[in-house]
Amino acid sequence: MKHFSRPCLILCISLLNGLTGVTVAAEIGANRTSKGFLVVANKGDQTLSVVDVNVGLQVALIQENAKTGHEVAVSPDGRRAFVPIYGSGGVGQPGTDGQLIRVLDLRSREIVGTVDFGKGVRPHRPVFGPINGLLYVTTELENSVTIINPVNLKIIGSIPTGSPQSHMLAITHDGTRGYTANVNPGSVSVLDLLAKRLLITIPVATITQRISLSADDRWAFTADQTKLRLVVIDTQTDSVSTSIPLPGLGFGTAATPDGRWLLVALPAVNMVGLVDLATMEVVRTLNVPRSPQEVLIRPDGDVAYVSCDASGQIAVIDVNNWKLEKLIAVGPVDDGLAWAKVN
Repeated sequence: MKHFSRPCLILCISLLNGLTGVTVAAEIGANRTSKGFLVVANKGDQTLSVVDVNVGLQVALIQENAKTGHEVAVSPDGRRAFVPIYGSGGVGQPGTDGQLIRVLDLRSREIVGTVDFGKGVRPHRPVFGPINGLLYVTTELENSVTIINPVNLKIIGSIPTGSPQSHMLAITHDGTRGYTANVNPGSVSVLDLLAKRLLITIPVATITQRISLSADDRWAFTADQTKLRLVVIDTQTDSVSTSIPLPGLGFGTAATPDGRWLLVALPAVNMVGLVDLATMEVVRTLNVPRSPQEVLIRPDGDVAYVSCDASGQIAVIDVNNWKLEKLIAVGPVDDGLAWAKVN
């Protein structure tokens, strides 16, 4: 009878379980378990990684069959992943103009649908409306956010952003407001998602990147790409409130559910910063692999996942103890992150 090592045995169990169960993390000495999977968009080989966070291993790799998906959103039931195919260029740079959204089944691990815009629009950031369950996707070349019915995959509406390069999107918890980071205009557009109209455009910097909201939706955060700072927008007045000095250029950010902290990726210095939202100051930093991009906080608030695209790794950070717990190997040039819950 052939005997397997413990890591091999755990991986085999995880692969057999797929997305229908959760591997027992006690087998590897973990002190916490989570009923969910991390989903990662790999720009380097146009794949989607499914990661069992309890084991700390990639357990599936799904082909997108299109070039190139940067971001990913998972349906509220945890069953399907939506990957906008942005294209081969960077923001505002030459390259192909993507026109598709791939829909991937996370259980069968195959493509089960496609949204085709019929022309190049560079779709990028997908976000599910927290109340209506609709899918909102930034469509850069249309200066808009497109609304999609995720059940029949039909385009049902559009909201103008009033600016080119509306790259990233954040939505309030009540589903009424959207905020886009408009890269080279260096602005943030505030959208009324119910009325489907632009409310105001807020100048914030020469160039900006990424956007996120505090847990109570009181603040919006976007990273200045010409100065070492995060710009903080007061969402009650729709104006710049303050800025937070950073030890390097900022990129992706995410707030903890308890409202205490904001994590910010600092790709130029290979760090993640911890912002105290009571004082709006960086109080700690942590070294991570090269070029951290996006930050995702696990729903329980205990753990943060950071995609480090120059290393093909996910940094797993214990938020409570501010410690790098482990590194998880995924695909090359990993970027967008999403959480797939398991019922």
